[in-house]
Amino acid sequence: MIASVSGRVAAVSPDGAVVEVGGVGLAVQCTPGTIARLQVGESARLATSLVVREDSLTLYGFADDDERQLFELLQTANGVGPRLAQAVLAIHPPREVRRAVSMADVKALMQVPGIGKKGAERLILELRDRLGVTSTDTQLDGAAPAGLPAVTPVAPWRDQLASALVGLGWTGKEADAAIGQLAPLADEQVTSTGSVEVAVLLRQALRLLGRS
Repeated sequence: MIASVSGRVAAVSPDGAVVEVGGVGLAVQCTPGTIARLQVGESARLATSLVVREDSLTLYGFADDDERQLFELLQTANGVGPRLAQAVLAIHPPREVRRAVSMADVKALMQVPGIGKKGAERLILELRDRLGVTSTDTQLDGAAPAGLPAVTPVAPWRDQLASALVGLGWTGKEADAAIGQLAPLADEQVTSTGSVEVAVLLRQALRLLGRS
């Protein structure tokens, strides 16, 4: 198993990045939040998980080891594959995932594209005793610990999208302009699915910025 990669970031795309390790460029699939932290030409370390299939080898990258471990644990639940596990982490940070599972917050989990009510309930049932919630994640009554901001169940898609666009080389002003144009599309996603798919919005934003 490839537990991590460290090297120069050779390329960044809406779905991932290429990291040069020992003269070899490794393609790594990442969430928009992780992509936003990468800069082409700079060194980076990504915690990784290698998913082996009969016809493919896919390397998934994460900002830290905690995200990678949660990614792998999510896949132990029935019906959860690597893409759905990555989608969970694209919408919610690890702290919020643990909170949602421990507090049986079905609505928060349903914000992830591909997870319906039954899927959310199954995740809670299968992972509640395995995910665990540390004292820094949440208090027993579900309130945020002193000194930590309360966790909101609404995915901060605007912040994720802005960070990803700036990470890809656009200015903050350009990112804000694209986000303004995409707001109606995001509202449609929420109305029809109950969630916002940041990866889809990122591709749309890149098309808009490319035309400009």
